[in-house]
Amino acid sequence: MAVENVNLPDIGEGVTEGEMVKWLVSVGDSVDVDQPVAEVMTDKATVEVPSPIAGTVAELVVNEGDIVPIETVMLKVDSSGSSSSKPAETKTEAAPTPSAPAPQAAAPVAMATSTNIQPPVADSKVLATPSTRRLARELNVDINSVSGSGLAGRVTRDDVLALSKGAGAVAAGAPTMKLPEFNVPSFNSSNAQEEERVPLRGIRRKIAQQMQMTKQIVPHFTLMDEANVTELYKTRAKVKAIGAGYGVKVTYLPFIIKALIATMREFPMFNSSIDDAAEEIVYKKYYNIGFAADTPQGLLVPVIKNADKKTILQLSQEITDLSTRARAGKLSMDEMKGACLTITNIGSVGGTYATPIINHPEVAILGMYKMVDKPVFMDGKFKAQKVMNYTVTCDHRIIDGAVAANFLNAFFKRIENPSHLLLDMI
Repeated sequence: MAVENVNLPDIGEGVTEGEMVKWLVSVGDSVDVDQPVAEVMTDKATVEVPSPIAGTVAELVVNEGDIVPIETVMLKVDSSGSSSSKPAETKTEAAPTPSAPAPQAAAPVAMATSTNIQPPVADSKVLATPSTRRLARELNVDINSVSGSGLAGRVTRDDVLALSKGAGAVAAGAPTMKLPEFNVPSFNSSNAQEEERVPLRGIRRKIAQQMQMTKQIVPHFTLMDEANVTELYKTRAKVKAIGAGYGVKVTYLPFIIKALIATMREFPMFNSSIDDAAEEIVYKKYYNIGFAADTPQGLLVPVIKNADKKTILQLSQEITDLSTRARAGKLSMDEMKGACLTITNIGSVGGTYATPIINHPEVAILGMYKMVDKPVFMDGKFKAQKVMNYTVTCDHRIIDGAVAANFLNAFFKRIENPSHLLLDMI
């Protein structure tokens, strides 16, 4: 019996760990070279990991839900009698995100850390976001020794930075906050039979980590107002007819993107980020715009790169393509990275106002809501106008309330008068 280890390969893109989302094989199954054996999630993208050897699955070393560092043993394969093999370096392909796992699952186990990795990789029980884990590795901080000051004992960026600078606020051995116990009236009663437990995994867990981290770091505030989009409605109708002749579906989003970019040029702090570790403001000279896409797997944010250099029809084509592949779970990691500012269109499913959470490290998020007809009293009589509500949620560390109000006013001037967008492009 020749049992060989199959490790999580280097997936690229600077990825150092992934979440074991789903096993595609079981103990006793036969596998061929390059046959996918597992689905692993990294930064909201799911990849299929192939086996570099052929044989029979002898052991599944990690559990679904575990955080697995690269080059960690994932499974063991008995290659006895098999002549088919290849080097361990393999390529991975994007795969659709799997559906929710079954309610019953084995409890995650702590991954053993490799003694030749410095600093040691994070134990799977350590509560920390991927960006915090990455920061700890960059600063050579053993995150396993950091006592988290965040909610439920979560290790924050400040905890890692403080320990790297020798501060005693988060010294190893300090007491940590325990996870709150699940306690609802029905849990210890006969109603417990009517409850279902599903592991928090995959995209849903990534979203939860990102949102919690952002709310801990960024002091949010939101401005709300409505815009008269009657002229935008007429302009879009004309362009929609033109786009149909090219087989392109034109929505309002490309016009919003054009107006947003022009306004970001006028207010450059909206196209910036804060480097917390270096205590610097990073002003960007490019315009990558993210847009929230509701998918069966959860909320994803595809990113249109260099959106300022694309026409309305080009933006429309890219929005359609990215949205379609987001719903199918076929976006690459690069297609969901690098946004300067994100737009969320809650109006597409109905909604008057909301207070969206910023997609850190961005410093603002624009919300657009449903369009309605509204009677306005003008010249002694009522006239119908097309009205759309907007919000802008900002990071108060870099954007003040008055600046945000002026930004929203400047944005409104452009969408209320679409012809002004032509001047911005000259």
